[in-house]
Amino acid sequence: MGKVALLHLLCGVLVFWSVSVVKAEDAYKYFTWTVSYGTASPLGVRQQVILINGQFPGPRLDLVTNDNVILNLINKLDEPLLLTWNGIKQRKNSWQDGVLGTNCPIPPNSNYTYKFQTKDQIGSYTYFPSTQLHRAVGGFGALNVYARSVIPVPYAKPAGDFSLLIGDWYKSSHKVLRQLLDSGKSLPYPNGLLINGQKQSTFAGDQGKTYMFRISNVGLKNSINFRIQGHKMRVVEVEGSHVLQNIYDSIDVHVGQSLSVLVTLDQPPKDYYIVASTRFSRIALTATSVLHYTNSRTPVSGPVPPAPTGQMHWSMLQARTFRWNLTANAARPNPQGTFHYGKITISRTFVMANSAPIINGKLRYAVNSVSYVNPDTPLKLADHFNIPGVFSLNSIQAFPSGGSPYLATAVFPASHHDFIEIVFQNNEATMQSWHLDGYDFWVAGFGAGTWTQASRNKYNLVDALTRHTTQVYPKSWTAILVSMDNQGMWNLRSAMWDKQYLGQQVYLRVYNPTQSLANEYDIPTNALLCGKAAGRHP
Repeated sequence: MGKVALLHLLCGVLVFWSVSVVKAEDAYKYFTWTVSYGTASPLGVRQQVILINGQFPGPRLDLVTNDNVILNLINKLDEPLLLTWNGIKQRKNSWQDGVLGTNCPIPPNSNYTYKFQTKDQIGSYTYFPSTQLHRAVGGFGALNVYARSVIPVPYAKPAGDFSLLIGDWYKSSHKVLRQLLDSGKSLPYPNGLLINGQKQSTFAGDQGKTYMFRISNVGLKNSINFRIQGHKMRVVEVEGSHVLQNIYDSIDVHVGQSLSVLVTLDQPPKDYYIVASTRFSRIALTATSVLHYTNSRTPVSGPVPPAPTGQMHWSMLQARTFRWNLTANAARPNPQGTFHYGKITISRTFVMANSAPIINGKLRYAVNSVSYVNPDTPLKLADHFNIPGVFSLNSIQAFPSGGSPYLATAVFPASHHDFIEIVFQNNEATMQSWHLDGYDFWVAGFGAGTWTQASRNKYNLVDALTRHTTQVYPKSWTAILVSMDNQGMWNLRSAMWDKQYLGQQVYLRVYNPTQSLANEYDIPTNALLCGKAAGRHP
């Protein structure tokens, strides 16, 4: 009888263990999205826009940390298409990044199923088309990653959650804008500014309650300033970082950036302006929405709250106040401050100087004198199949040399587990914004003039926040630190889409000679193959 009892006990333990394993597996979320053209009048004039499942902007994608996303994307446009997931790190999985350096575009009347995980991430992000200038007419949307229920966040759960996609907008079609760039001309100034694809919308809440506003700049060119009439904003999260919870009257958000603020409806019951306006431009574009108290009987009134009078210096000072909350966790239970990035030895430095040269009689945008051109074969496929002649690791220098500008497929080499320093040097008189796929990075410092090694003395090596997109002010520099812990081929680009389109981008090849699934996943069995990779087997 003792042996029988022991057998029953062991069976019970095994059953419990197996059930626990099943329950512990991260959730799977399934989506089918159809991308098509439609018509809308965001600025009062009917124009062609890009819809996802008939929506403009596209559906809000709400996920939880570690969710597995299976998303079947059907392309009903008349041109090849890719979506990229701006800020999702795609751990070990640059195969799913959705840019032309990693993926063949989805042909018209065809589909591709993305498979990726929100591994160890929380925060406010976006998705958008990375091909051509499609994002100029839609196809973008909010992507929010919520913390698991077992992981605390450093603020009380808000009563509601609003996503605000703010960006400059053109009345011209993406094909007309593309023709302008292809002809060697720059884009004109945008025609307007939109919030969630509209000139005005309404966000309602109960008096006395606190709401989260997730703010993203999805525009092509312009920084924006965001503010709410009569209300303070408490910043709690910036692109996956929990930050010190400072209070602001208005906040600058640069192209490609996202952040989350908490707003308490603590004013008399009425309606209030929500305002976004362009920054650092000769002509200020403004879009307004309404914050509606549910017990309000009074419409919005009074002047629209003005933008701050301070310009670049004011904005840079504000940017330095966004700092890591060292005692708060992010997606994982350990506090953010347990990673002492400032004590790690830098293994390599890249200094990237942007410019706007004329090459072959046409305007291009360049980095270290190199203006990027997309090859017919994605770099990741060429690397995987050892296809020669697609890219060279010697096509761009790690420091600006002032040489004559030229066209090339620029790829920086980096070793897996390097800790690198990237300095964005902006010698031009306009704002710049840089984004890195596959990673977040510490924004260690901003400064005026030309970066030198002595500029490191100004770095924040204690509580700089991590994010995926950073601004670079005119005639200034921004320095970031990156831990190269994600093997793959990763796009480092200007977030200003006309500049990206005309060559202001490179790729980082993060390489480990030892092939291991612990470092990088295999090529997907459904990978689209094109160019010199056509006809090969994944």
